[in-house]
Amino acid sequence: MTEAIKKEILAEQARRRGCGNCRVLNCDTMAGAFPEVCPTRETAGGTHLAETLQLYQGDQLDARLARAAASVEGEFYCQLTRVEETIAFARRLGVTRVGLASCAGLLKESQTILKIFEAHGLAVKMVCCKVGATDKREIGLPEEMKVCPGNAENVCNPILQARYLNGWPSELNVVVGLCVGHDALFIRHAEAPTTVLAAKDRVLGHNPLAAVYTGGSYYGRLLDPSIGRLDGKK
Repeated sequence: MTEAIKKEILAEQARRRGCGNCRVLNCDTMAGAFPEVCPTRETAGGTHLAETLQLYQGDQLDARLARAAASVEGEFYCQLTRVEETIAFARRLGVTRVGLASCAGLLKESQTILKIFEAHGLAVKMVCCKVGATDKREIGLPEEMKVCPGNAENVCNPILQARYLNGWPSELNVVVGLCVGHDALFIRHAEAPTTVLAAKDRVLGHNPLAAVYTGGSYYGRLLDPSIGRLDGKK
């Protein structure tokens, strides 16, 4: 492989990574210069930037969501927990009906969250991921792919969770611990805006970034694609 080809491969990788190579963060600080390969450079003067800025104007939902989020950050930066920020966000949106989409494994935690939300004047409807009580085989999953093969094991049904809350209807949804992929399905089918309060990570006590923080030590194996079986094969 020639040096010219290597340089072209590296250049294409940099373009593809976008912000993945950034060490400047000038889009936040405006204290330096934008890198040569930078999404801000690529979108400057384009229709996408203009169209997004237009969405933040007036009183439409996107604009209200953006202003509510920015005001919570500005007023309470590094002061409130995520639970408190969620309540403040709901108040700034003027919503009173909050849908709580919970993982069955975090049911007790979600019930506590429900009580906290209610204590702050929010009406809450909660629905667990196992709603519908349907065995995993009903969606074509073979018995051997269950967590405990040979036992009754119901499938998570995030689409039904979303439709249940749509029918209330909720004005804002809060996800608590739905599995990777199940959260994507819920957000895809939910009609109300959805925020995530807790991300599922059974191994790390629902703190996914712990693996990232220790990526240079204990979890360095994550950078080695030859280790582990992430392709789904037994």
